[in-house]
Amino acid sequence: MSGTEDTDRPRSPGAPGRPRAATGADRPGRHGAPRPGHGGEPRRTPDAEGTHPARHEDHGPVRFGPPALDPGLPVLPELAARLAAASARTRPEPPGGGAALREAARGYWDRRGLHGTAGAIAAAPGAQPLLLALVGAHGGDVLLPRPCPASWTPQARLLGRPAYQVPTPAECGGIPDPYALLETVRRVRAEGGTPKLLVLSVVDDPTATVAPPELVREACEAAVGEGLHIVSDETWRDTVHRPRDTVLLSPAEMCPDHVTVLTDLSGALTPAAWPVAVARFPDTAEAAGRHARTLDILTALGALVAGPVAPAAAHALGEPPSVRERTARAAALHGEVAAAVHRAVLAAGALARPPQAGRHLYADLGPLRAGLAGRGVTDSLELEEYLTRLLGVLTPGGHRFGDELGALRVRLSTGPLLGTAEGQQAASLASAAPLELPHVARALSLLARTLGALR
Repeated sequence: MSGTEDTDRPRSPGAPGRPRAATGADRPGRHGAPRPGHGGEPRRTPDAEGTHPARHEDHGPVRFGPPALDPGLPVLPELAARLAAASARTRPEPPGGGAALREAARGYWDRRGLHGTAGAIAAAPGAQPLLLALVGAHGGDVLLPRPCPASWTPQARLLGRPAYQVPTPAECGGIPDPYALLETVRRVRAEGGTPKLLVLSVVDDPTATVAPPELVREACEAAVGEGLHIVSDETWRDTVHRPRDTVLLSPAEMCPDHVTVLTDLSGALTPAAWPVAVARFPDTAEAAGRHARTLDILTALGALVAGPVAPAAAHALGEPPSVRERTARAAALHGEVAAAVHRAVLAAGALARPPQAGRHLYADLGPLRAGLAGRGVTDSLELEEYLTRLLGVLTPGGHRFGDELGALRVRLSTGPLLGTAEGQQAASLASAAPLELPHVARALSLLARTLGALR
């Protein structure tokens, strides 16, 4: 069993075969794979008729995921003021974050029913280095749902750890099917592997779904029963489109001694250009040791939160009324636009789960395979390049998230639909009918025409 092999979707329990370590975003395509998220736009260009993407010979492995999702909204002025006021700070935060930042994170989780101390929290400049440190601190092999965020698998691979992807249930993404999880763990151990860590997300990127509590419970009970520690990435929990109609249950509420919670503030609170992520560790002696190892790794990496960013992040985590209002309004706006995108996807004959959270949805264009093949698009790599060219925004294919290359899946983002200029974005945020704004209507019309032409 090799940690560098491509992976097939794990079979249902009792089926023959053995698990293979996932490559996730590292999966090469049939022609190799471009790096659209690393170093600029995709490099294929239209042919003379403008229908088929031109081939080229310099594809390399896809080792980098797409860039962070752009919220498509201006920065909250009071956060910008906090950053500006701290601009003279020349020192970064200490490893794991300073006292004020960690206390703000403690209060943030306390308001969500996850009580603890500031000493059990670690902060880092973004989710990627923090997840890297968490994986390093736990040791062993990593299990991930398929699909999963594009940034997850590379963290395990950087440490030389095998990462095994497990199918998700039909109802949602973000969590593994519990029976498939048990079977995958059994087979990995039979092959000499040491599965120790499960990373999941109850509010998911890329599928934009919220896992039902009963499925979260089943997955967590299966993981804990097999001796796995769980990292729950809850970056998108504050972006639920209809919070009053959606039940969200954190794994840390069910298995408090076995779950570390990770939150990247760029999900709902701060711009991606101000990287900050925080992790909450359980209140156990074993977790205290992992917390210390996490800080050691962050120190070795030099992964320290920037001094001027920390006060703005702490203010956002404190959630004063203005921050809560912006968070709620942004979630509702993205929800309204995502629903319109979902309608366009279904009208074109494609498939997608109804988006429940986040700034994106995950579409399956498999039913449009014949129309895409006529345009030279036969896999998700080619689909990414084709739609990116026609829509004018990076539209990452499912291979970025660990899905099979041959599956015609793609993540569609709502942020670019809100406008390209700050005035347009502000108008989208303030409007009671954002879908009627000219720039939003044009963007949605382009998407609908592009997908509709594939029928």
